[in-house]
Amino acid sequence: MILTIIILICIGLFSSILGALVGMGGGVIIVPALVFFGIKLGMIEGMTPQLAIGTSSMILVITGFSAMVQYNKSNQVDRYSGTIFLIGLVPGAFVGSYASASLTLDSFNLYFGLFLIIISIVLMVRDKIPPLKVFQNPKYLRPHIDADGVVHQYGFPVWIAVVITFLVGFTTGLFGIGGGVLMTPLMIIVFRIPPTIAIGTSMMLIFFSSFSSAIGHALQSHVQYFSLIFLAVSSYFGARIGVKLASRFTSDGLVKILRTVLLLIGLYLILEAIL
Repeated sequence: MILTIIILICIGLFSSILGALVGMGGGVIIVPALVFFGIKLGMIEGMTPQLAIGTSSMILVITGFSAMVQYNKSNQVDRYSGTIFLIGLVPGAFVGSYASASLTLDSFNLYFGLFLIIISIVLMVRDKIPPLKVFQNPKYLRPHIDADGVVHQYGFPVWIAVVITFLVGFTTGLFGIGGGVLMTPLMIIVFRIPPTIAIGTSMMLIFFSSFSSAIGHALQSHVQYFSLIFLAVSSYFGARIGVKLASRFTSDGLVKILRTVLLLIGLYLILEAIL
């Protein structure tokens, strides 16, 4: 029992520190970790892929809120863009939470692993992807002033953002990842939002989309509340640590950390599925 509690606290701390640092919330670490320690090693009693996904969604509500509040203090949260993204993200997350019931352990590892590797590769070639003309239209551009007083100009058509974020939300609910792992690269690559602002805004999206996803999972009894207690407390403090560490890295440095983490976890999950 004591060892299980220690493991849960470590998972919560590590996932939330890294998640807040790069704007992905930590779901990509929490879910595989719960599956590994709970199912493969049998150290968390009664764990299933669905319980891991549902419990992760609950944790990401806490991580997202904690990090969002901290990033907002340095004006790294674009509340206008974030609100538009949530129009598609929240209902998508709720629908995706019900689709997760069909996942087996092997199918979860395979699909989630491939998903993470694709995102990692996209981040590697992001500088070679030309900006879409529709996102460069002056009528969509809006200014955002960061904590250093630098004015950034970017924007997007609302309807395109809503459609894209609904699909992102569906994936969020399906895998219990909070949406940050998709939304952060999407904001950086497609919407051309500066990485520091994208990461802060991502935590806002993680909070609200995870809340929607968590409700769907709770209604299906896909939450292990014993694990939730210890993960929640450690995640709250871990997220605050991650935000403080983020100020020590450059934008490019944060992107490199993000893509490396996604690639390593993706490769591990695929190997688990096929071996």
